[in-house]
Amino acid sequence: MAKKQALRELQTRLAERLQAARDQAPSASWLAVESGGLGFLFPLAEAGEIVTGASGLMRVPHTSRWFMGVANLRGHLHGVVDFAVFLGLRRAGAGLDAPGRDQTCLIAFNSNLEINCALLVDRLSGLRSREQLSVDEEAAAGPRPAFLNGVWRDAQGKRWHEVGLAALSGHESFLRIFE
Repeated sequence: MAKKQALRELQTRLAERLQAARDQAPSASWLAVESGGLGFLFPLAEAGEIVTGASGLMRVPHTSRWFMGVANLRGHLHGVVDFAVFLGLRRAGAGLDAPGRDQTCLIAFNSNLEINCALLVDRLSGLRSREQLSVDEEAAAGPRPAFLNGVWRDAQGKRWHEVGLAALSGHESFLRIFE
């Protein structure tokens, strides 16, 4: 129970910081998440609501292995994508109750992107700003999908992959949810 309370407090603080960051002068700021053992950065302008877990998730038959189903988020149906499975970082079928998945949450796309979708990620890692990160030239040089904007490193040496949610929402493979 204490874990759930701590997670709720973290999410409340993140939501407050997210709103404060949106209200401040524009700067490159991201919501940091982890999924499939890697770190990802979602632009605050493209990320929406953070929802704990995926309760009420309804499976949809004959969809891709990474499309988990649909969930009701504040009265609107959203398609739910297991981000790690979509990227090929984890096999499909690892249930939400699997070990290490107790901190999962949904990151909804900002409503301005006009796509009712949420990404299931393994855990939140807070907010990051450009001042906290440096470009990882070595990793950025390799081939990558069009929705991955760049690769960054933090002071601890952890690698973060910047994901353009707007570009992801229009990517051909992301839109092809049916098998």
